[in-house]
Amino acid sequence: MLTPLEYGAEITLEANPGTTDAAHFLGYKQAGVNRLSLGIQSFNDEYLQALGRIHNSQQAYDAIQLALKTFDEVNCDVMYGLPNQSLAHALQDAEAAVALNPTHLSFYHLTLEPNTPFYRTPPSLPDDDTSADMQIAIEELLAAHGYEHYETSAFAKSGHRAQHNINYWTFGDYLGIGAGAHSKLSYHDKITRETRPKHPKAYMEQAGKPVADDAHEREWVIEQSDLGFEFMMNALRLVDGVPIDFFQQRTGLPIQHVEQAIKTAQAKQLLTVFNGHIKPTLLGQRFLNELITLFIA
Repeated sequence: MLTPLEYGAEITLEANPGTTDAAHFLGYKQAGVNRLSLGIQSFNDEYLQALGRIHNSQQAYDAIQLALKTFDEVNCDVMYGLPNQSLAHALQDAEAAVALNPTHLSFYHLTLEPNTPFYRTPPSLPDDDTSADMQIAIEELLAAHGYEHYETSAFAKSGHRAQHNINYWTFGDYLGIGAGAHSKLSYHDKITRETRPKHPKAYMEQAGKPVADDAHEREWVIEQSDLGFEFMMNALRLVDGVPIDFFQQRTGLPIQHVEQAIKTAQAKQLLTVFNGHIKPTLLGQRFLNELITLFIA
């Protein structure tokens, strides 16, 4: 069974610098991949080792240069706020990234995720003020090199924003296919989320079975009381926000459903409503978690 795709559809593959070569990249392109995203994280060997990455800085440079020769659209994921990282070193990583001139850059602050070694034994991290200085300095550097800051962690050359991610952030629907995939689907009377088994063997064993028969797969309906938060949690990541009309189009609820939370956010100067759009202020971008929690039912 063939699934038709829109002409020129964005098809992204994520890759690690330590597991790539010219033959693989060419094969990906021939298979239809037209956008490559590389998990660089840092160009500094010391920080790569601290993060437990399998690649080194030279492999990072080589992978990016090879990707740029093969694909028209290339994204690089870079992190800051790393263990014992200085502002100067964070800027060195940003300078290295812009010097290579990919079409898209994603800069993430290190998060200590549960069930990871860092979470169990937290490393020495930059304090909040230093991390804020890193964020501001990186944003200024990328802007000076022609990268538009269009989402909390995303920066793109003009005309090169990630289309599939914009769909997520505007609360659009998507179908996840394969091991570990997630879906968000809208029906006439409900909006659901689904997950698939993470392990490939478990996924293949359960393929084709109804979700209800699979203890490893889950499907759940987003409660109406949670739709406002779910929408805003995504939409307010966009620097330019979204048209107010999107709220009713994507949730089926009138904007009045979150009217009080909007007024509270405006009073805190975290949010602005102007010319038919709702968007975070610069303060709201800096304190995004505080802003979106206002919409929790």
